[in-house]
Amino acid sequence: MRVLPLAFDSLGTRSMATLVETADIRILIDPGAALGPSRYGLPPHPIEKERLKEHKKKIKEAAKEADVLVITHYHFDHYLRDSPEMYEGKILLLKDPRSWINQSQRNRAQEFLSKIEGRPSRIEIADGREFYFGRTRIKFSQPFPHGMEGTKLGFVLMCLIESGGQKTLFSSDIGGPSYPPTAKWIIREEPELLIIDGPATLFIGWKEPPEILSKANELLLNILNQVRPWKTIIDHHVVRDLEWMEKMEPVIEAAKREGISMETAAEFLGLRPDFLEARRRELYGMKG
Repeated sequence: MRVLPLAFDSLGTRSMATLVETADIRILIDPGAALGPSRYGLPPHPIEKERLKEHKKKIKEAAKEADVLVITHYHFDHYLRDSPEMYEGKILLLKDPRSWINQSQRNRAQEFLSKIEGRPSRIEIADGREFYFGRTRIKFSQPFPHGMEGTKLGFVLMCLIESGGQKTLFSSDIGGPSYPPTAKWIIREEPELLIIDGPATLFIGWKEPPEILSKANELLLNILNQVRPWKTIIDHHVVRDLEWMEKMEPVIEAAKREGISMETAAEFLGLRPDFLEARRRELYGMKG
């Protein structure tokens, strides 16, 4: 199994776009990318806008070669809504647009589906289901909260890909995890490679309650102790905070002790992380 992160926050845009290739099939998960509209009261810097163009181009090129496209939820950094041609002739496995969904995502899903009508070769609701392509299995979780229980951000699906005795689990936006049943699902599936979004530490005390960090650290420690994935890619929400490593120190240190590789998507690719959104002040030549 080959796993290729295409666009992630550590690569410069809000995204978790990932291409997974097995002996049977090529799967593109959450083919989208976006920019934070405002950070430190500043709009996206031209460098960020150029990176977004690059990432969208890369995602569209990967979509041409992919057999299956997966959409775990309808936030704009997880699917490209203005490129209907990208879905032409593809098998589309997506989050149910009518059930376990908030009104915002419901509206976005309806708009998206109307734009791509007639283009995919097949559309399947993925919630809680399994799909087989040769010896490759794609398994989806039931809808889980986009963060803590009771969040207003809606629900997402996690996605497990199994092939050749290997398991890769894509968490989507589970916020850490910060909801115990989400961690239990990950532990039960026992992935060798875990791609996870981490907690949105930037919003703690503002949009997120203070306890979200301690809960996410606790649940991640449980996952590492019980699953012991050989590698964990932690990225997306958590790396929008330049102090994320200090806040996640208990988890990072535990991974080191257990010999578990924990790194950003950029590091997974052998690149230096480029946290453009978190560095937006610096890009504009401002201090602090």
